Amino acid sequence: MSILADSEIEARLSEHPGWERDGAAIVKRFKRGDFVGSVNFVRMLVEPAEQMNHHPDVQISWDTVTVSLCTHSDGGVTAADFELAAKIDALA
Repeated sequence: MSILADSEIEARLSEHPGWERDGAAIVKRFKRGDFVGSVNFVRMLVEPAEQMNHHPDVQISWDTVTVSLCTHSDGGVTAADFELAAKIDALA
């Protein structure tokens, strides 16, 4: 998969509220109410990530899950990152 141009990343970000650019990745923070809610949300990410064979970087800080998407094998943001972002948003 090819890395998207900066202009295309910015255009696609406008279609995905809450996601923002962070270097070579797109990132969103999800408030889940408490630690248990955060862990349960991360568990929900497993199925779509496995189906796509595209795995996010995830950080839990009590009630907040930070999800970072980057196609590491290509060294940047690709269409797959936005596809998974949409699936994650649907779960939230």
